[in-house]
Amino acid sequence: MENVSFSSKNEILVVDDSTMILSYMRRILEKTYTVHTIHSGEECLEFVKNVTPHLILLDMHMTGIDGLETLHRLKANPVTNSIPVIILTGDQHSETEIKSLHDGAMDFISKNPLVPGVVLQRVKNTLALTMLQKNLQEEVNKQTLQVKVLTREIAEALSKTVDAKDHYTRGHSARVAKYSAEIARRMGKSTKEQEEIYYMGLLHDIGKIGVAGSIIRKNERLTDDEFEEIKEHPMAGYEILKTITVLPNLPLGAKYHHEHFDGSGYPEGLRGYQIPEVARIIAVADVYDAMTSKRAYSEIRPQAVVRAEIERCRGTYFDPDIANIMLQMIDEDTDYSMKEQPE
Repeated sequence: MENVSFSSKNEILVVDDSTMILSYMRRILEKTYTVHTIHSGEECLEFVKNVTPHLILLDMHMTGIDGLETLHRLKANPVTNSIPVIILTGDQHSETEIKSLHDGAMDFISKNPLVPGVVLQRVKNTLALTMLQKNLQEEVNKQTLQVKVLTREIAEALSKTVDAKDHYTRGHSARVAKYSAEIARRMGKSTKEQEEIYYMGLLHDIGKIGVAGSIIRKNERLTDDEFEEIKEHPMAGYEILKTITVLPNLPLGAKYHHEHFDGSGYPEGLRGYQIPEVARIIAVADVYDAMTSKRAYSEIRPQAVVRAEIERCRGTYFDPDIANIMLQMIDEDTDYSMKEQPE
């Protein structure tokens, strides 16, 4: 094991039994981060007894303790379970990715081949998400004193941070929250359930904090790479919100609001009632607001056009029962007040 030095940079621990991989990873990362390299899972577990790195890059297949077992032991130890881990893998099978994510890894990086730009971006994103989680939890703790309560004011402040990245989506999260809570009320949900889904609606796009503003504000068709970056925001939102234990269902709206009832959505391609009900509610409210607010690429659509689109997507994109409730709300809105209002 190498000697440990103190540095103001984020410290990255790379664990791999290949000396060549360790050397290559060091060259990729050392201009930006303090890099420690070790050769085995056993050494990793010893290392973290004395030093807490900001991030661990962990090889999946090693002699001795393999990557998954090392990850399991890190996550089982309360001293090390908060250290974010990215798995390094040469596997081509999605089962490996699913298993590592299920066991607590935040991301994975393919070693076939190792692409410097991908490595740097995934490390940067993971560190940013981890810091955001920490700051968010600290803010919750500070505001709630002895009892952890996510107040409406905090949730609204966080949602405005996202909306502020794009002038054209200002107020979007608050409107989605309002529409979602009204749908929940009409479904017979309790006052407490309505309040919880309001919070979920407010924070459904929190993952966009990590998306480049130039992409969010773009008024032209996104490139394939830009769209892939946008598609990462549900998982990013989930990672941010899952640390708030006072509302354990809070991450569901962020993670699943782009799933479609027919299974064509993302990030997991869930179908029908596999999609959490709260996310099925937010999905309808989200699309409704997108059509009834001014965007960089479109004006507010006529109410009849909006209604027709909700009707068209009933049973494909949307839960048909929830879509019916939105259609009822549209039909009752005779003066078309349920839209973005001029400032």
